Amino acid sequence: MANLCRHRVLIAGVLSPIAAIGVVVAISFCIEHWGRHFPGLESAYLPIIFIFTALPFLTTLLLASSEYRRRTLTLWGKMGVGVAAVSLVCPIWAGYAQFFLWRATWNLKQHDVPAPVFSTLDVDGVNRSLNDQKGRVVLVNVWATWCHYCLAEMPELDRLYREHKDEGLVVFGLSDEDAAIQKKCLEKRPVSYPLLTYKGRIPGLYRHVALYPTTFLIDREGKLQRGIAGEKDPGEIERVTVALLRSTPHGNIP
Repeated sequence: MANLCRHRVLIAGVLSPIAAIGVVVAISFCIEHWGRHFPGLESAYLPIIFIFTALPFLTTLLLASSEYRRRTLTLWGKMGVGVAAVSLVCPIWAGYAQFFLWRATWNLKQHDVPAPVFSTLDVDGVNRSLNDQKGRVVLVNVWATWCHYCLAEMPELDRLYREHKDEGLVVFGLSDEDAAIQKKCLEKRPVSYPLLTYKGRIPGLYRHVALYPTTFLIDREGKLQRGIAGEKDPGEIERVTVALLRSTPHGNIP
């Protein structure tokens, strides 16, 4: 027992990463099984992870500080603090993820502000620029080939594009996947609207999304309307898009 007390900082440090991972697993399990019964719990997931995964390191640091003040902190104790620092990966990850989620949510809420201009190559190597779409309503659908909801809505987006392109509607599918991967997907999910790659200038607004698919709508004046993310009512995008098309005349399309 005396040896355990003498090496308590080292023991706490070694156990800190294990405890942090255990906390993540436990909280994730609770959210998955009981989150639906406690509204708001899922939204608090990352802050909870941040707070509770930091506790093992703070405990080790507190023990080390106590021994340091008594001048009894050994080399083994210092090594324990170093090992405990590994556990900070968890709260750092949670903090970054929370910031990323906040930024993605903020991006979706942008309204009546100039849309950031993008210019990039599509899967056929043709350059597509937002500056070339003046006077049109532009729908930018951020998607991925592995996303079930993305694939499910592609036929509807294609139908929407074909029915309203003569009214000034432009649809772009934007993915960070290579052109070859997107083309392979087109063999099973053919669409007539262009699919864009990241081989160009893509502002963060279109890249930093928390859910797939995410749709950004840009009106004829080049201003962002509120974005739509994740699984949604199939008719929601169509209603908003048609309303934008009909809210202003399209006689000024170049």
